[in-house]
Amino acid sequence: MCVSTGPASFTSTILFAGRRLHPRHGRVEVLGYQNTAINHADGPNAMILHVPAVRLTQEQFVPVGRDTTVLTAMTEALTPAAAGGMDWMSAPAYSRSVTVFEHDVYTVVLADDPTLVPAALDRVPQARRPHLDEALFSFYANAFPLHTIVVCCFDNADAKRAKPLLLWYEPIDPSVLTVPAIDCHTGGPPDLDALVRPDHWVVFGTDEAGPGWGSRVDYPPTMRAALREFLPDEVIGAEFAGGALPNGDFSLAHDDLLRGDLGALTRTAPDRAPVQVYR
Repeated sequence: MCVSTGPASFTSTILFAGRRLHPRHGRVEVLGYQNTAINHADGPNAMILHVPAVRLTQEQFVPVGRDTTVLTAMTEALTPAAAGGMDWMSAPAYSRSVTVFEHDVYTVVLADDPTLVPAALDRVPQARRPHLDEALFSFYANAFPLHTIVVCCFDNADAKRAKPLLLWYEPIDPSVLTVPAIDCHTGGPPDLDALVRPDHWVVFGTDEAGPGWGSRVDYPPTMRAALREFLPDEVIGAEFAGGALPNGDFSLAHDDLLRGDLGALTRTAPDRAPVQVYR
């Protein structure tokens, strides 16, 4: 359940989006991502996330360290119960660029212009350097021109040891939380008119909800304070497995999140009408 640069299988995916008043960064959105990846390509591979961020830098990738159950703790809180204006931090002006850095088992290529990714590939170590279809990055440039593209490059051994990915940012649209969930594992551009079969949890959190909202998350008491400051106290969410859904991302308006209304959860894709997916 994501887009890859070559043949791969992704299962047991957990997607998280939350709003948080961080003591240092102010009002931020937090994205969490975890899955089990099996690489079917002849060589290295990569998974691609299009993040609805105004800006994203290496410093906004949060190391989870030994707290590798940070996202599974959220889904455990939901089992079996899975059934306004904001003051955002201001982002400085910056030029289009590509950053390549190491994070956990990945070499991450971070680009605000997807078409710049192929030229930056020679900065990725050979053992993790995937073959890229330039048409795939043209797709992202046309479909998600305001998003930041995160390309997580890995080899076969890396995929088995990957920790949850956690990052924070100022969202493009503060009125809605969107998690990247477009599906395509061929290495080419996704078919946005296709039906796909999910195998994942979708989890949301906010620190603006009132008493009695959501399910309380039981994090390990040894969790570092620097990590805990990005995480929600309560969550709502649902598991999607077995059935077919329209290809696209998951979106939930923050007002609906405050009401705990998962019935308003939709699959969204460029130039397609939103489709409600939870009843």
